[in-house]
Amino acid sequence: MDRREHMNSLADSCSDFKKQYDTCFNTWFSDKFLKGDTNDSMCASLFNVYQQCVKNAMKEQKIELHDVQINHLETDKEKTPQS
Repeated sequence: MDRREHMNSLADSCSDFKKQYDTCFNTWFSDKFLKGDTNDSMCASLFNVYQQCVKNAMKEQKIELHDVQINHLETDKEKTPQS
């Protein structure tokens, strides 16, 4: 049994979907991609379900996608908390 820890999702309601997708992705990566098969469709449906869950959670938590795409690393914003 795989005992690696999984990082939780943005919302608890999405964590199971994330774990399922992570497991599928890790299997695809090691069993297919590293052997030259770049067709990633085997996990597409799991990814779509997880992605939709995260989008809904972001809406509920009033998180805008552009807010999380901003790079704050090694900038003044990283060092200074916004008020």
